[in-house]
Amino acid sequence: MTAEPLDHGPLDPEDILRRLPHDQRDRFIRDYRSALDAAHELWRYRQLQDVLRLWHMRAVAYARPDFTQRAEQARTGDPAAFVPASEAIPGWSERTDGAR
Repeated sequence: MTAEPLDHGPLDPEDILRRLPHDQRDRFIRDYRSALDAAHELWRYRQLQDVLRLWHMRAVAYARPDFTQRAEQARTGDPAAFVPASEAIPGWSERTDGAR
């Protein structure tokens, strides 16, 4: 019987670090260490989970080939890339009329 590597799932810090672009790795390590320090207090343990979940999602997003272009479109509100919520979400106008 051979030993199989452990799969720690998507929240494994080593896996997240490996998948991140090089220019984001130092920032991840700082956030991770800060959350790890906070996790010494039991009531702040969830902060570590939140940081790992956030960086996992970032690693997934950064892996998309069109990430840089999409991020710029989101920053500038490029109308060619986005449609108003009223057009994309059925019943949006009715949902928001009550909020006004």
